[in-house]
Amino acid sequence: MAYRSIKDWPEEERPRERLLRHGAGSLSDAQLIAIILRTGGKGKSAMDLAMELLDTFGSLEKIEQAATTECCRIGGLGKAKVAQVKASLETGRRLFRETASRGPFFTSGKEVYAYFHPKMKSLKKEIFCCALLDVKNRLMEETQVSEGTLTSSLIHPREAFRTAVREAAASVIFVHNHPSGDPSPSREDILITERLESAGDTLGIRVLDHVIIGDGQYASMLEKGYLKSK
Repeated sequence: MAYRSIKDWPEEERPRERLLRHGAGSLSDAQLIAIILRTGGKGKSAMDLAMELLDTFGSLEKIEQAATTECCRIGGLGKAKVAQVKASLETGRRLFRETASRGPFFTSGKEVYAYFHPKMKSLKKEIFCCALLDVKNRLMEETQVSEGTLTSSLIHPREAFRTAVREAAASVIFVHNHPSGDPSPSREDILITERLESAGDTLGIRVLDHVIIGDGQYASMLEKGYLKSK
C-alpha cells in the first residue's frame, strides 16, 4: 500500500485538526500519540508509528514503562521521537498526581460539614481546625489549631492564622466539633468568630465561615448571620 502522509488526509480526519475542532477528548490514544510524534519515518506516517507502538506494547502505561531501546526497535522510531512520547506521558502522570492531590471546593456550610463530619464525629474532645483555601475556595491544607474546651483565650488569632499566613491562603474556614452532638453556637463560639473575622480583615485573609460539627447536623456562623457575607 502506498505511503500517505497525514498531510494528504482529508482535513477532518487529521488528528491535530480534529483536536483543535473537537477537543483532545475526541481523539483515540493512537491519534494523540501521532500528534506528539508530529512526523513519521521509514515510509510510515506518524499515525502508523503510533498504532504500531500501541500494538507492540498494548497500552499507554506499557509504553511509558518500556525501555527506550525497546521502543526504538520499531522502524521509524528514533530516540528523539521516543523521548517526545515519554515526556508527554510523564507530563500526563504529573498532571493527574497534581490534580488528585487537591482538596475539594467549599461553597457552603453543608459541604464543609460533609467533608469534616467523618473526621470529627467520634471525637470526645473539642478540636478547632483551620481550613486553608485558595482563590477558588479549594482546600489547600487543614491544620489543627487547638484541642480542648474552646475559649477566646485558647483560640488566639496568632495561632489560628499562623499557617494561613505562611502558606499565603486566600481565605480560611474555621471548623470545630461539639462532642455533645448539638452544634448550636455558644456565646463563646460567637465571640471567637467575631474576633477571628476581625483578625482576618487586618491580615487580608477572608474568613468565609466558622462551621460547628454536631451529631448528624451542623451550624454555620455565616448562615446564622454571625459573619459578614464575603
